[in-house]
Amino acid sequence: MSLSEQQAASLSAETVVVAAGRPPRERDEPVNPPLVLSSTYFGTGPLGDGDRGYGRYSNPTWDPFEEALGQLEGAELPGLLYASGLAAVSSALSLVPAGGVLVMPSHSYAGSLVMATELAAKGFLELRTVDIADTDAVLAQLAPADGRPASMLWLESPTNPMLGVADIRALTAAAHQAGAVVVTDNTFSTPLVQQPLTLGSDVVLHSVTKYLSGHSDVVLGALVTSDAGLRASLLHHRTIHGGIAGPFEAWLALRGLRTLALRVERSQASAAVLAERLSTHPRVGSIRFPGLASDPGHERAKSQMKGFGSVLCIEMAPVAGVSGSGESLSGADAADRMIRALKLWLPATSLGGVESLIERRRRHAAEPASVPDNLVRLSVGIENVEDLWADLEQALAGLGR
Repeated sequence: MSLSEQQAASLSAETVVVAAGRPPRERDEPVNPPLVLSSTYFGTGPLGDGDRGYGRYSNPTWDPFEEALGQLEGAELPGLLYASGLAAVSSALSLVPAGGVLVMPSHSYAGSLVMATELAAKGFLELRTVDIADTDAVLAQLAPADGRPASMLWLESPTNPMLGVADIRALTAAAHQAGAVVVTDNTFSTPLVQQPLTLGSDVVLHSVTKYLSGHSDVVLGALVTSDAGLRASLLHHRTIHGGIAGPFEAWLALRGLRTLALRVERSQASAAVLAERLSTHPRVGSIRFPGLASDPGHERAKSQMKGFGSVLCIEMAPVAGVSGSGESLSGADAADRMIRALKLWLPATSLGGVESLIERRRRHAAEPASVPDNLVRLSVGIENVEDLWADLEQALAGLGR
């Protein structure tokens, strides 16, 4: 492909997202990699290293994205694409040995928690959940005095949806001392904002559906590692369990990746503006956003991130005397009514697209009960920030009329 590992290391990430994964610079080669639709490949001899063989093993359309993502994460090896974020989660969890101990954030992506809980219920592993922002509590679960040490530490920072920030350096060092593999879900941050491999993680996970593809039209996942042995295990799991990416989806994801730097820059800047304004609004009971100096994860985020992301969460305050009728609303009811009044923000799940999305997270049955029922997650897109604020302001003001 177009960039060597050494070249990518000398360039800014904003350039790598555009330049990586291009065809060779040869006469009449296309500027963009082609879409290859084939279930099998020509061959007459025994299959060996480098042979594609069959569509479940390999596809040339995967290669450019996998190369680009590996370079963006600072990995020594290409990434691995999967059919979905949860397919990547499943592959990563396969690294936990039978009966091993998994330490996971109590607030993390609900799909990851559900999968881990179900594996624990079937006896495949022991699950210990913990507040990932409480470093001492995590350390106690990694190597308890009266229990077995962890086999894997699962990190998510900031967490979904509570935006807790983990001390990645300290926790990865302690996990390795306990003999555990560290997997970090970097979906919220993207490699432009945070590179967990450089902070000590062994494997980085992405829901490519979100920021990396960036247009709410692709479902994909990915894993990245610099460890050849771990990558071989993950590749084997992908091949045998069949969680492979469709070539068209991979092609679209690379197309979306080209604008990642612009989208992240715009959405982060807007998220910071909106967080400041919402933090003083009387209808907002509390706010979570690591970019606010008052946020408990602010200093830690500053030390390991190149920004604060584009997701923020608010807890809606209860409302008394709606429309002068004397009707009162709980925080959850106020959140639902506010969301229904929005005209620009889209009430939908997911995040990381060009459009701004909003939802009350506890509408999902799988969301942990410890997530407040009045908590609203906002994924800030690339629209004009004043238009986004005007829409929020009118919806919030309507609760008191």
